[in-house]
Amino acid sequence: MGTALVTGASAGLGEEFAWQLATARHDLVLVARDAARLEALAVRLRAAAGVHVEVLPADLSVREDVARVAARLEADERPVGLLVNNAGYTVHQRFTRSDLDAQDALLEVMVRSVQALSYAAARAMKDRGRGAILNVSSVAAHTVSGTYSAAKAWVLAFTEGLAVELGGTGVTATALCPGLTRTEFHERAGFRRLGPGWFWLDRADVVRVALADVRRGAVVSVPSARYRVATTVARHLPRGAMRTLTKRAGL
Repeated sequence: MGTALVTGASAGLGEEFAWQLATARHDLVLVARDAARLEALAVRLRAAAGVHVEVLPADLSVREDVARVAARLEADERPVGLLVNNAGYTVHQRFTRSDLDAQDALLEVMVRSVQALSYAAARAMKDRGRGAILNVSSVAAHTVSGTYSAAKAWVLAFTEGLAVELGGTGVTATALCPGLTRTEFHERAGFRRLGPGWFWLDRADVVRVALADVRRGAVVSVPSARYRVATTVARHLPRGAMRTLTKRAGL
């Protein structure tokens, strides 16, 4: 079934992507900073699914590490047919109260590495005439909650543009825009529990919908009807109203 490369694979949506892709008989290249956690996951995936799993530790805020991952995407041996740009996090501080180096690192991971890895993957996949790129954005792309939403808005716009450019090449690009999802993300970022329980998505459902949308060549994937409604409303709200809502929500 080919090889998939997943960034941010050691936890959350990235780990779920790894499990569902392995179950579907894809070989894997797992990318994250935590080498020990990646190795432990790789052992479990090999035992459970019988697939080939490579571990590629990398800090995507470091450009030399991004270059190593890009080189793997360009390799002819065990060519990567699906790139999942999933790595991401947030700096849970007001922009003017935060450390600028931390904000720069966030942009390296969530913007520049997405661009660099998409570039490497798209060129290699075009030469082979097939492949898919899945970039994880967020419903936050439609809000105005600081650098996180700005980065996710960039990912969404970038992926839509890439999809247009790749039309007719046999390669697709999809932006995944999940809402609140039960992973380690919010706990690690220090967020309080947001919204009622029914508004939270299960990570297995998010990944299942995302992979189905990749298979059918969708450009934007928004798991769950409630978030499709929410993003439609957000797109049509006056920007002043969105700024007011964001301020009232304390985001």
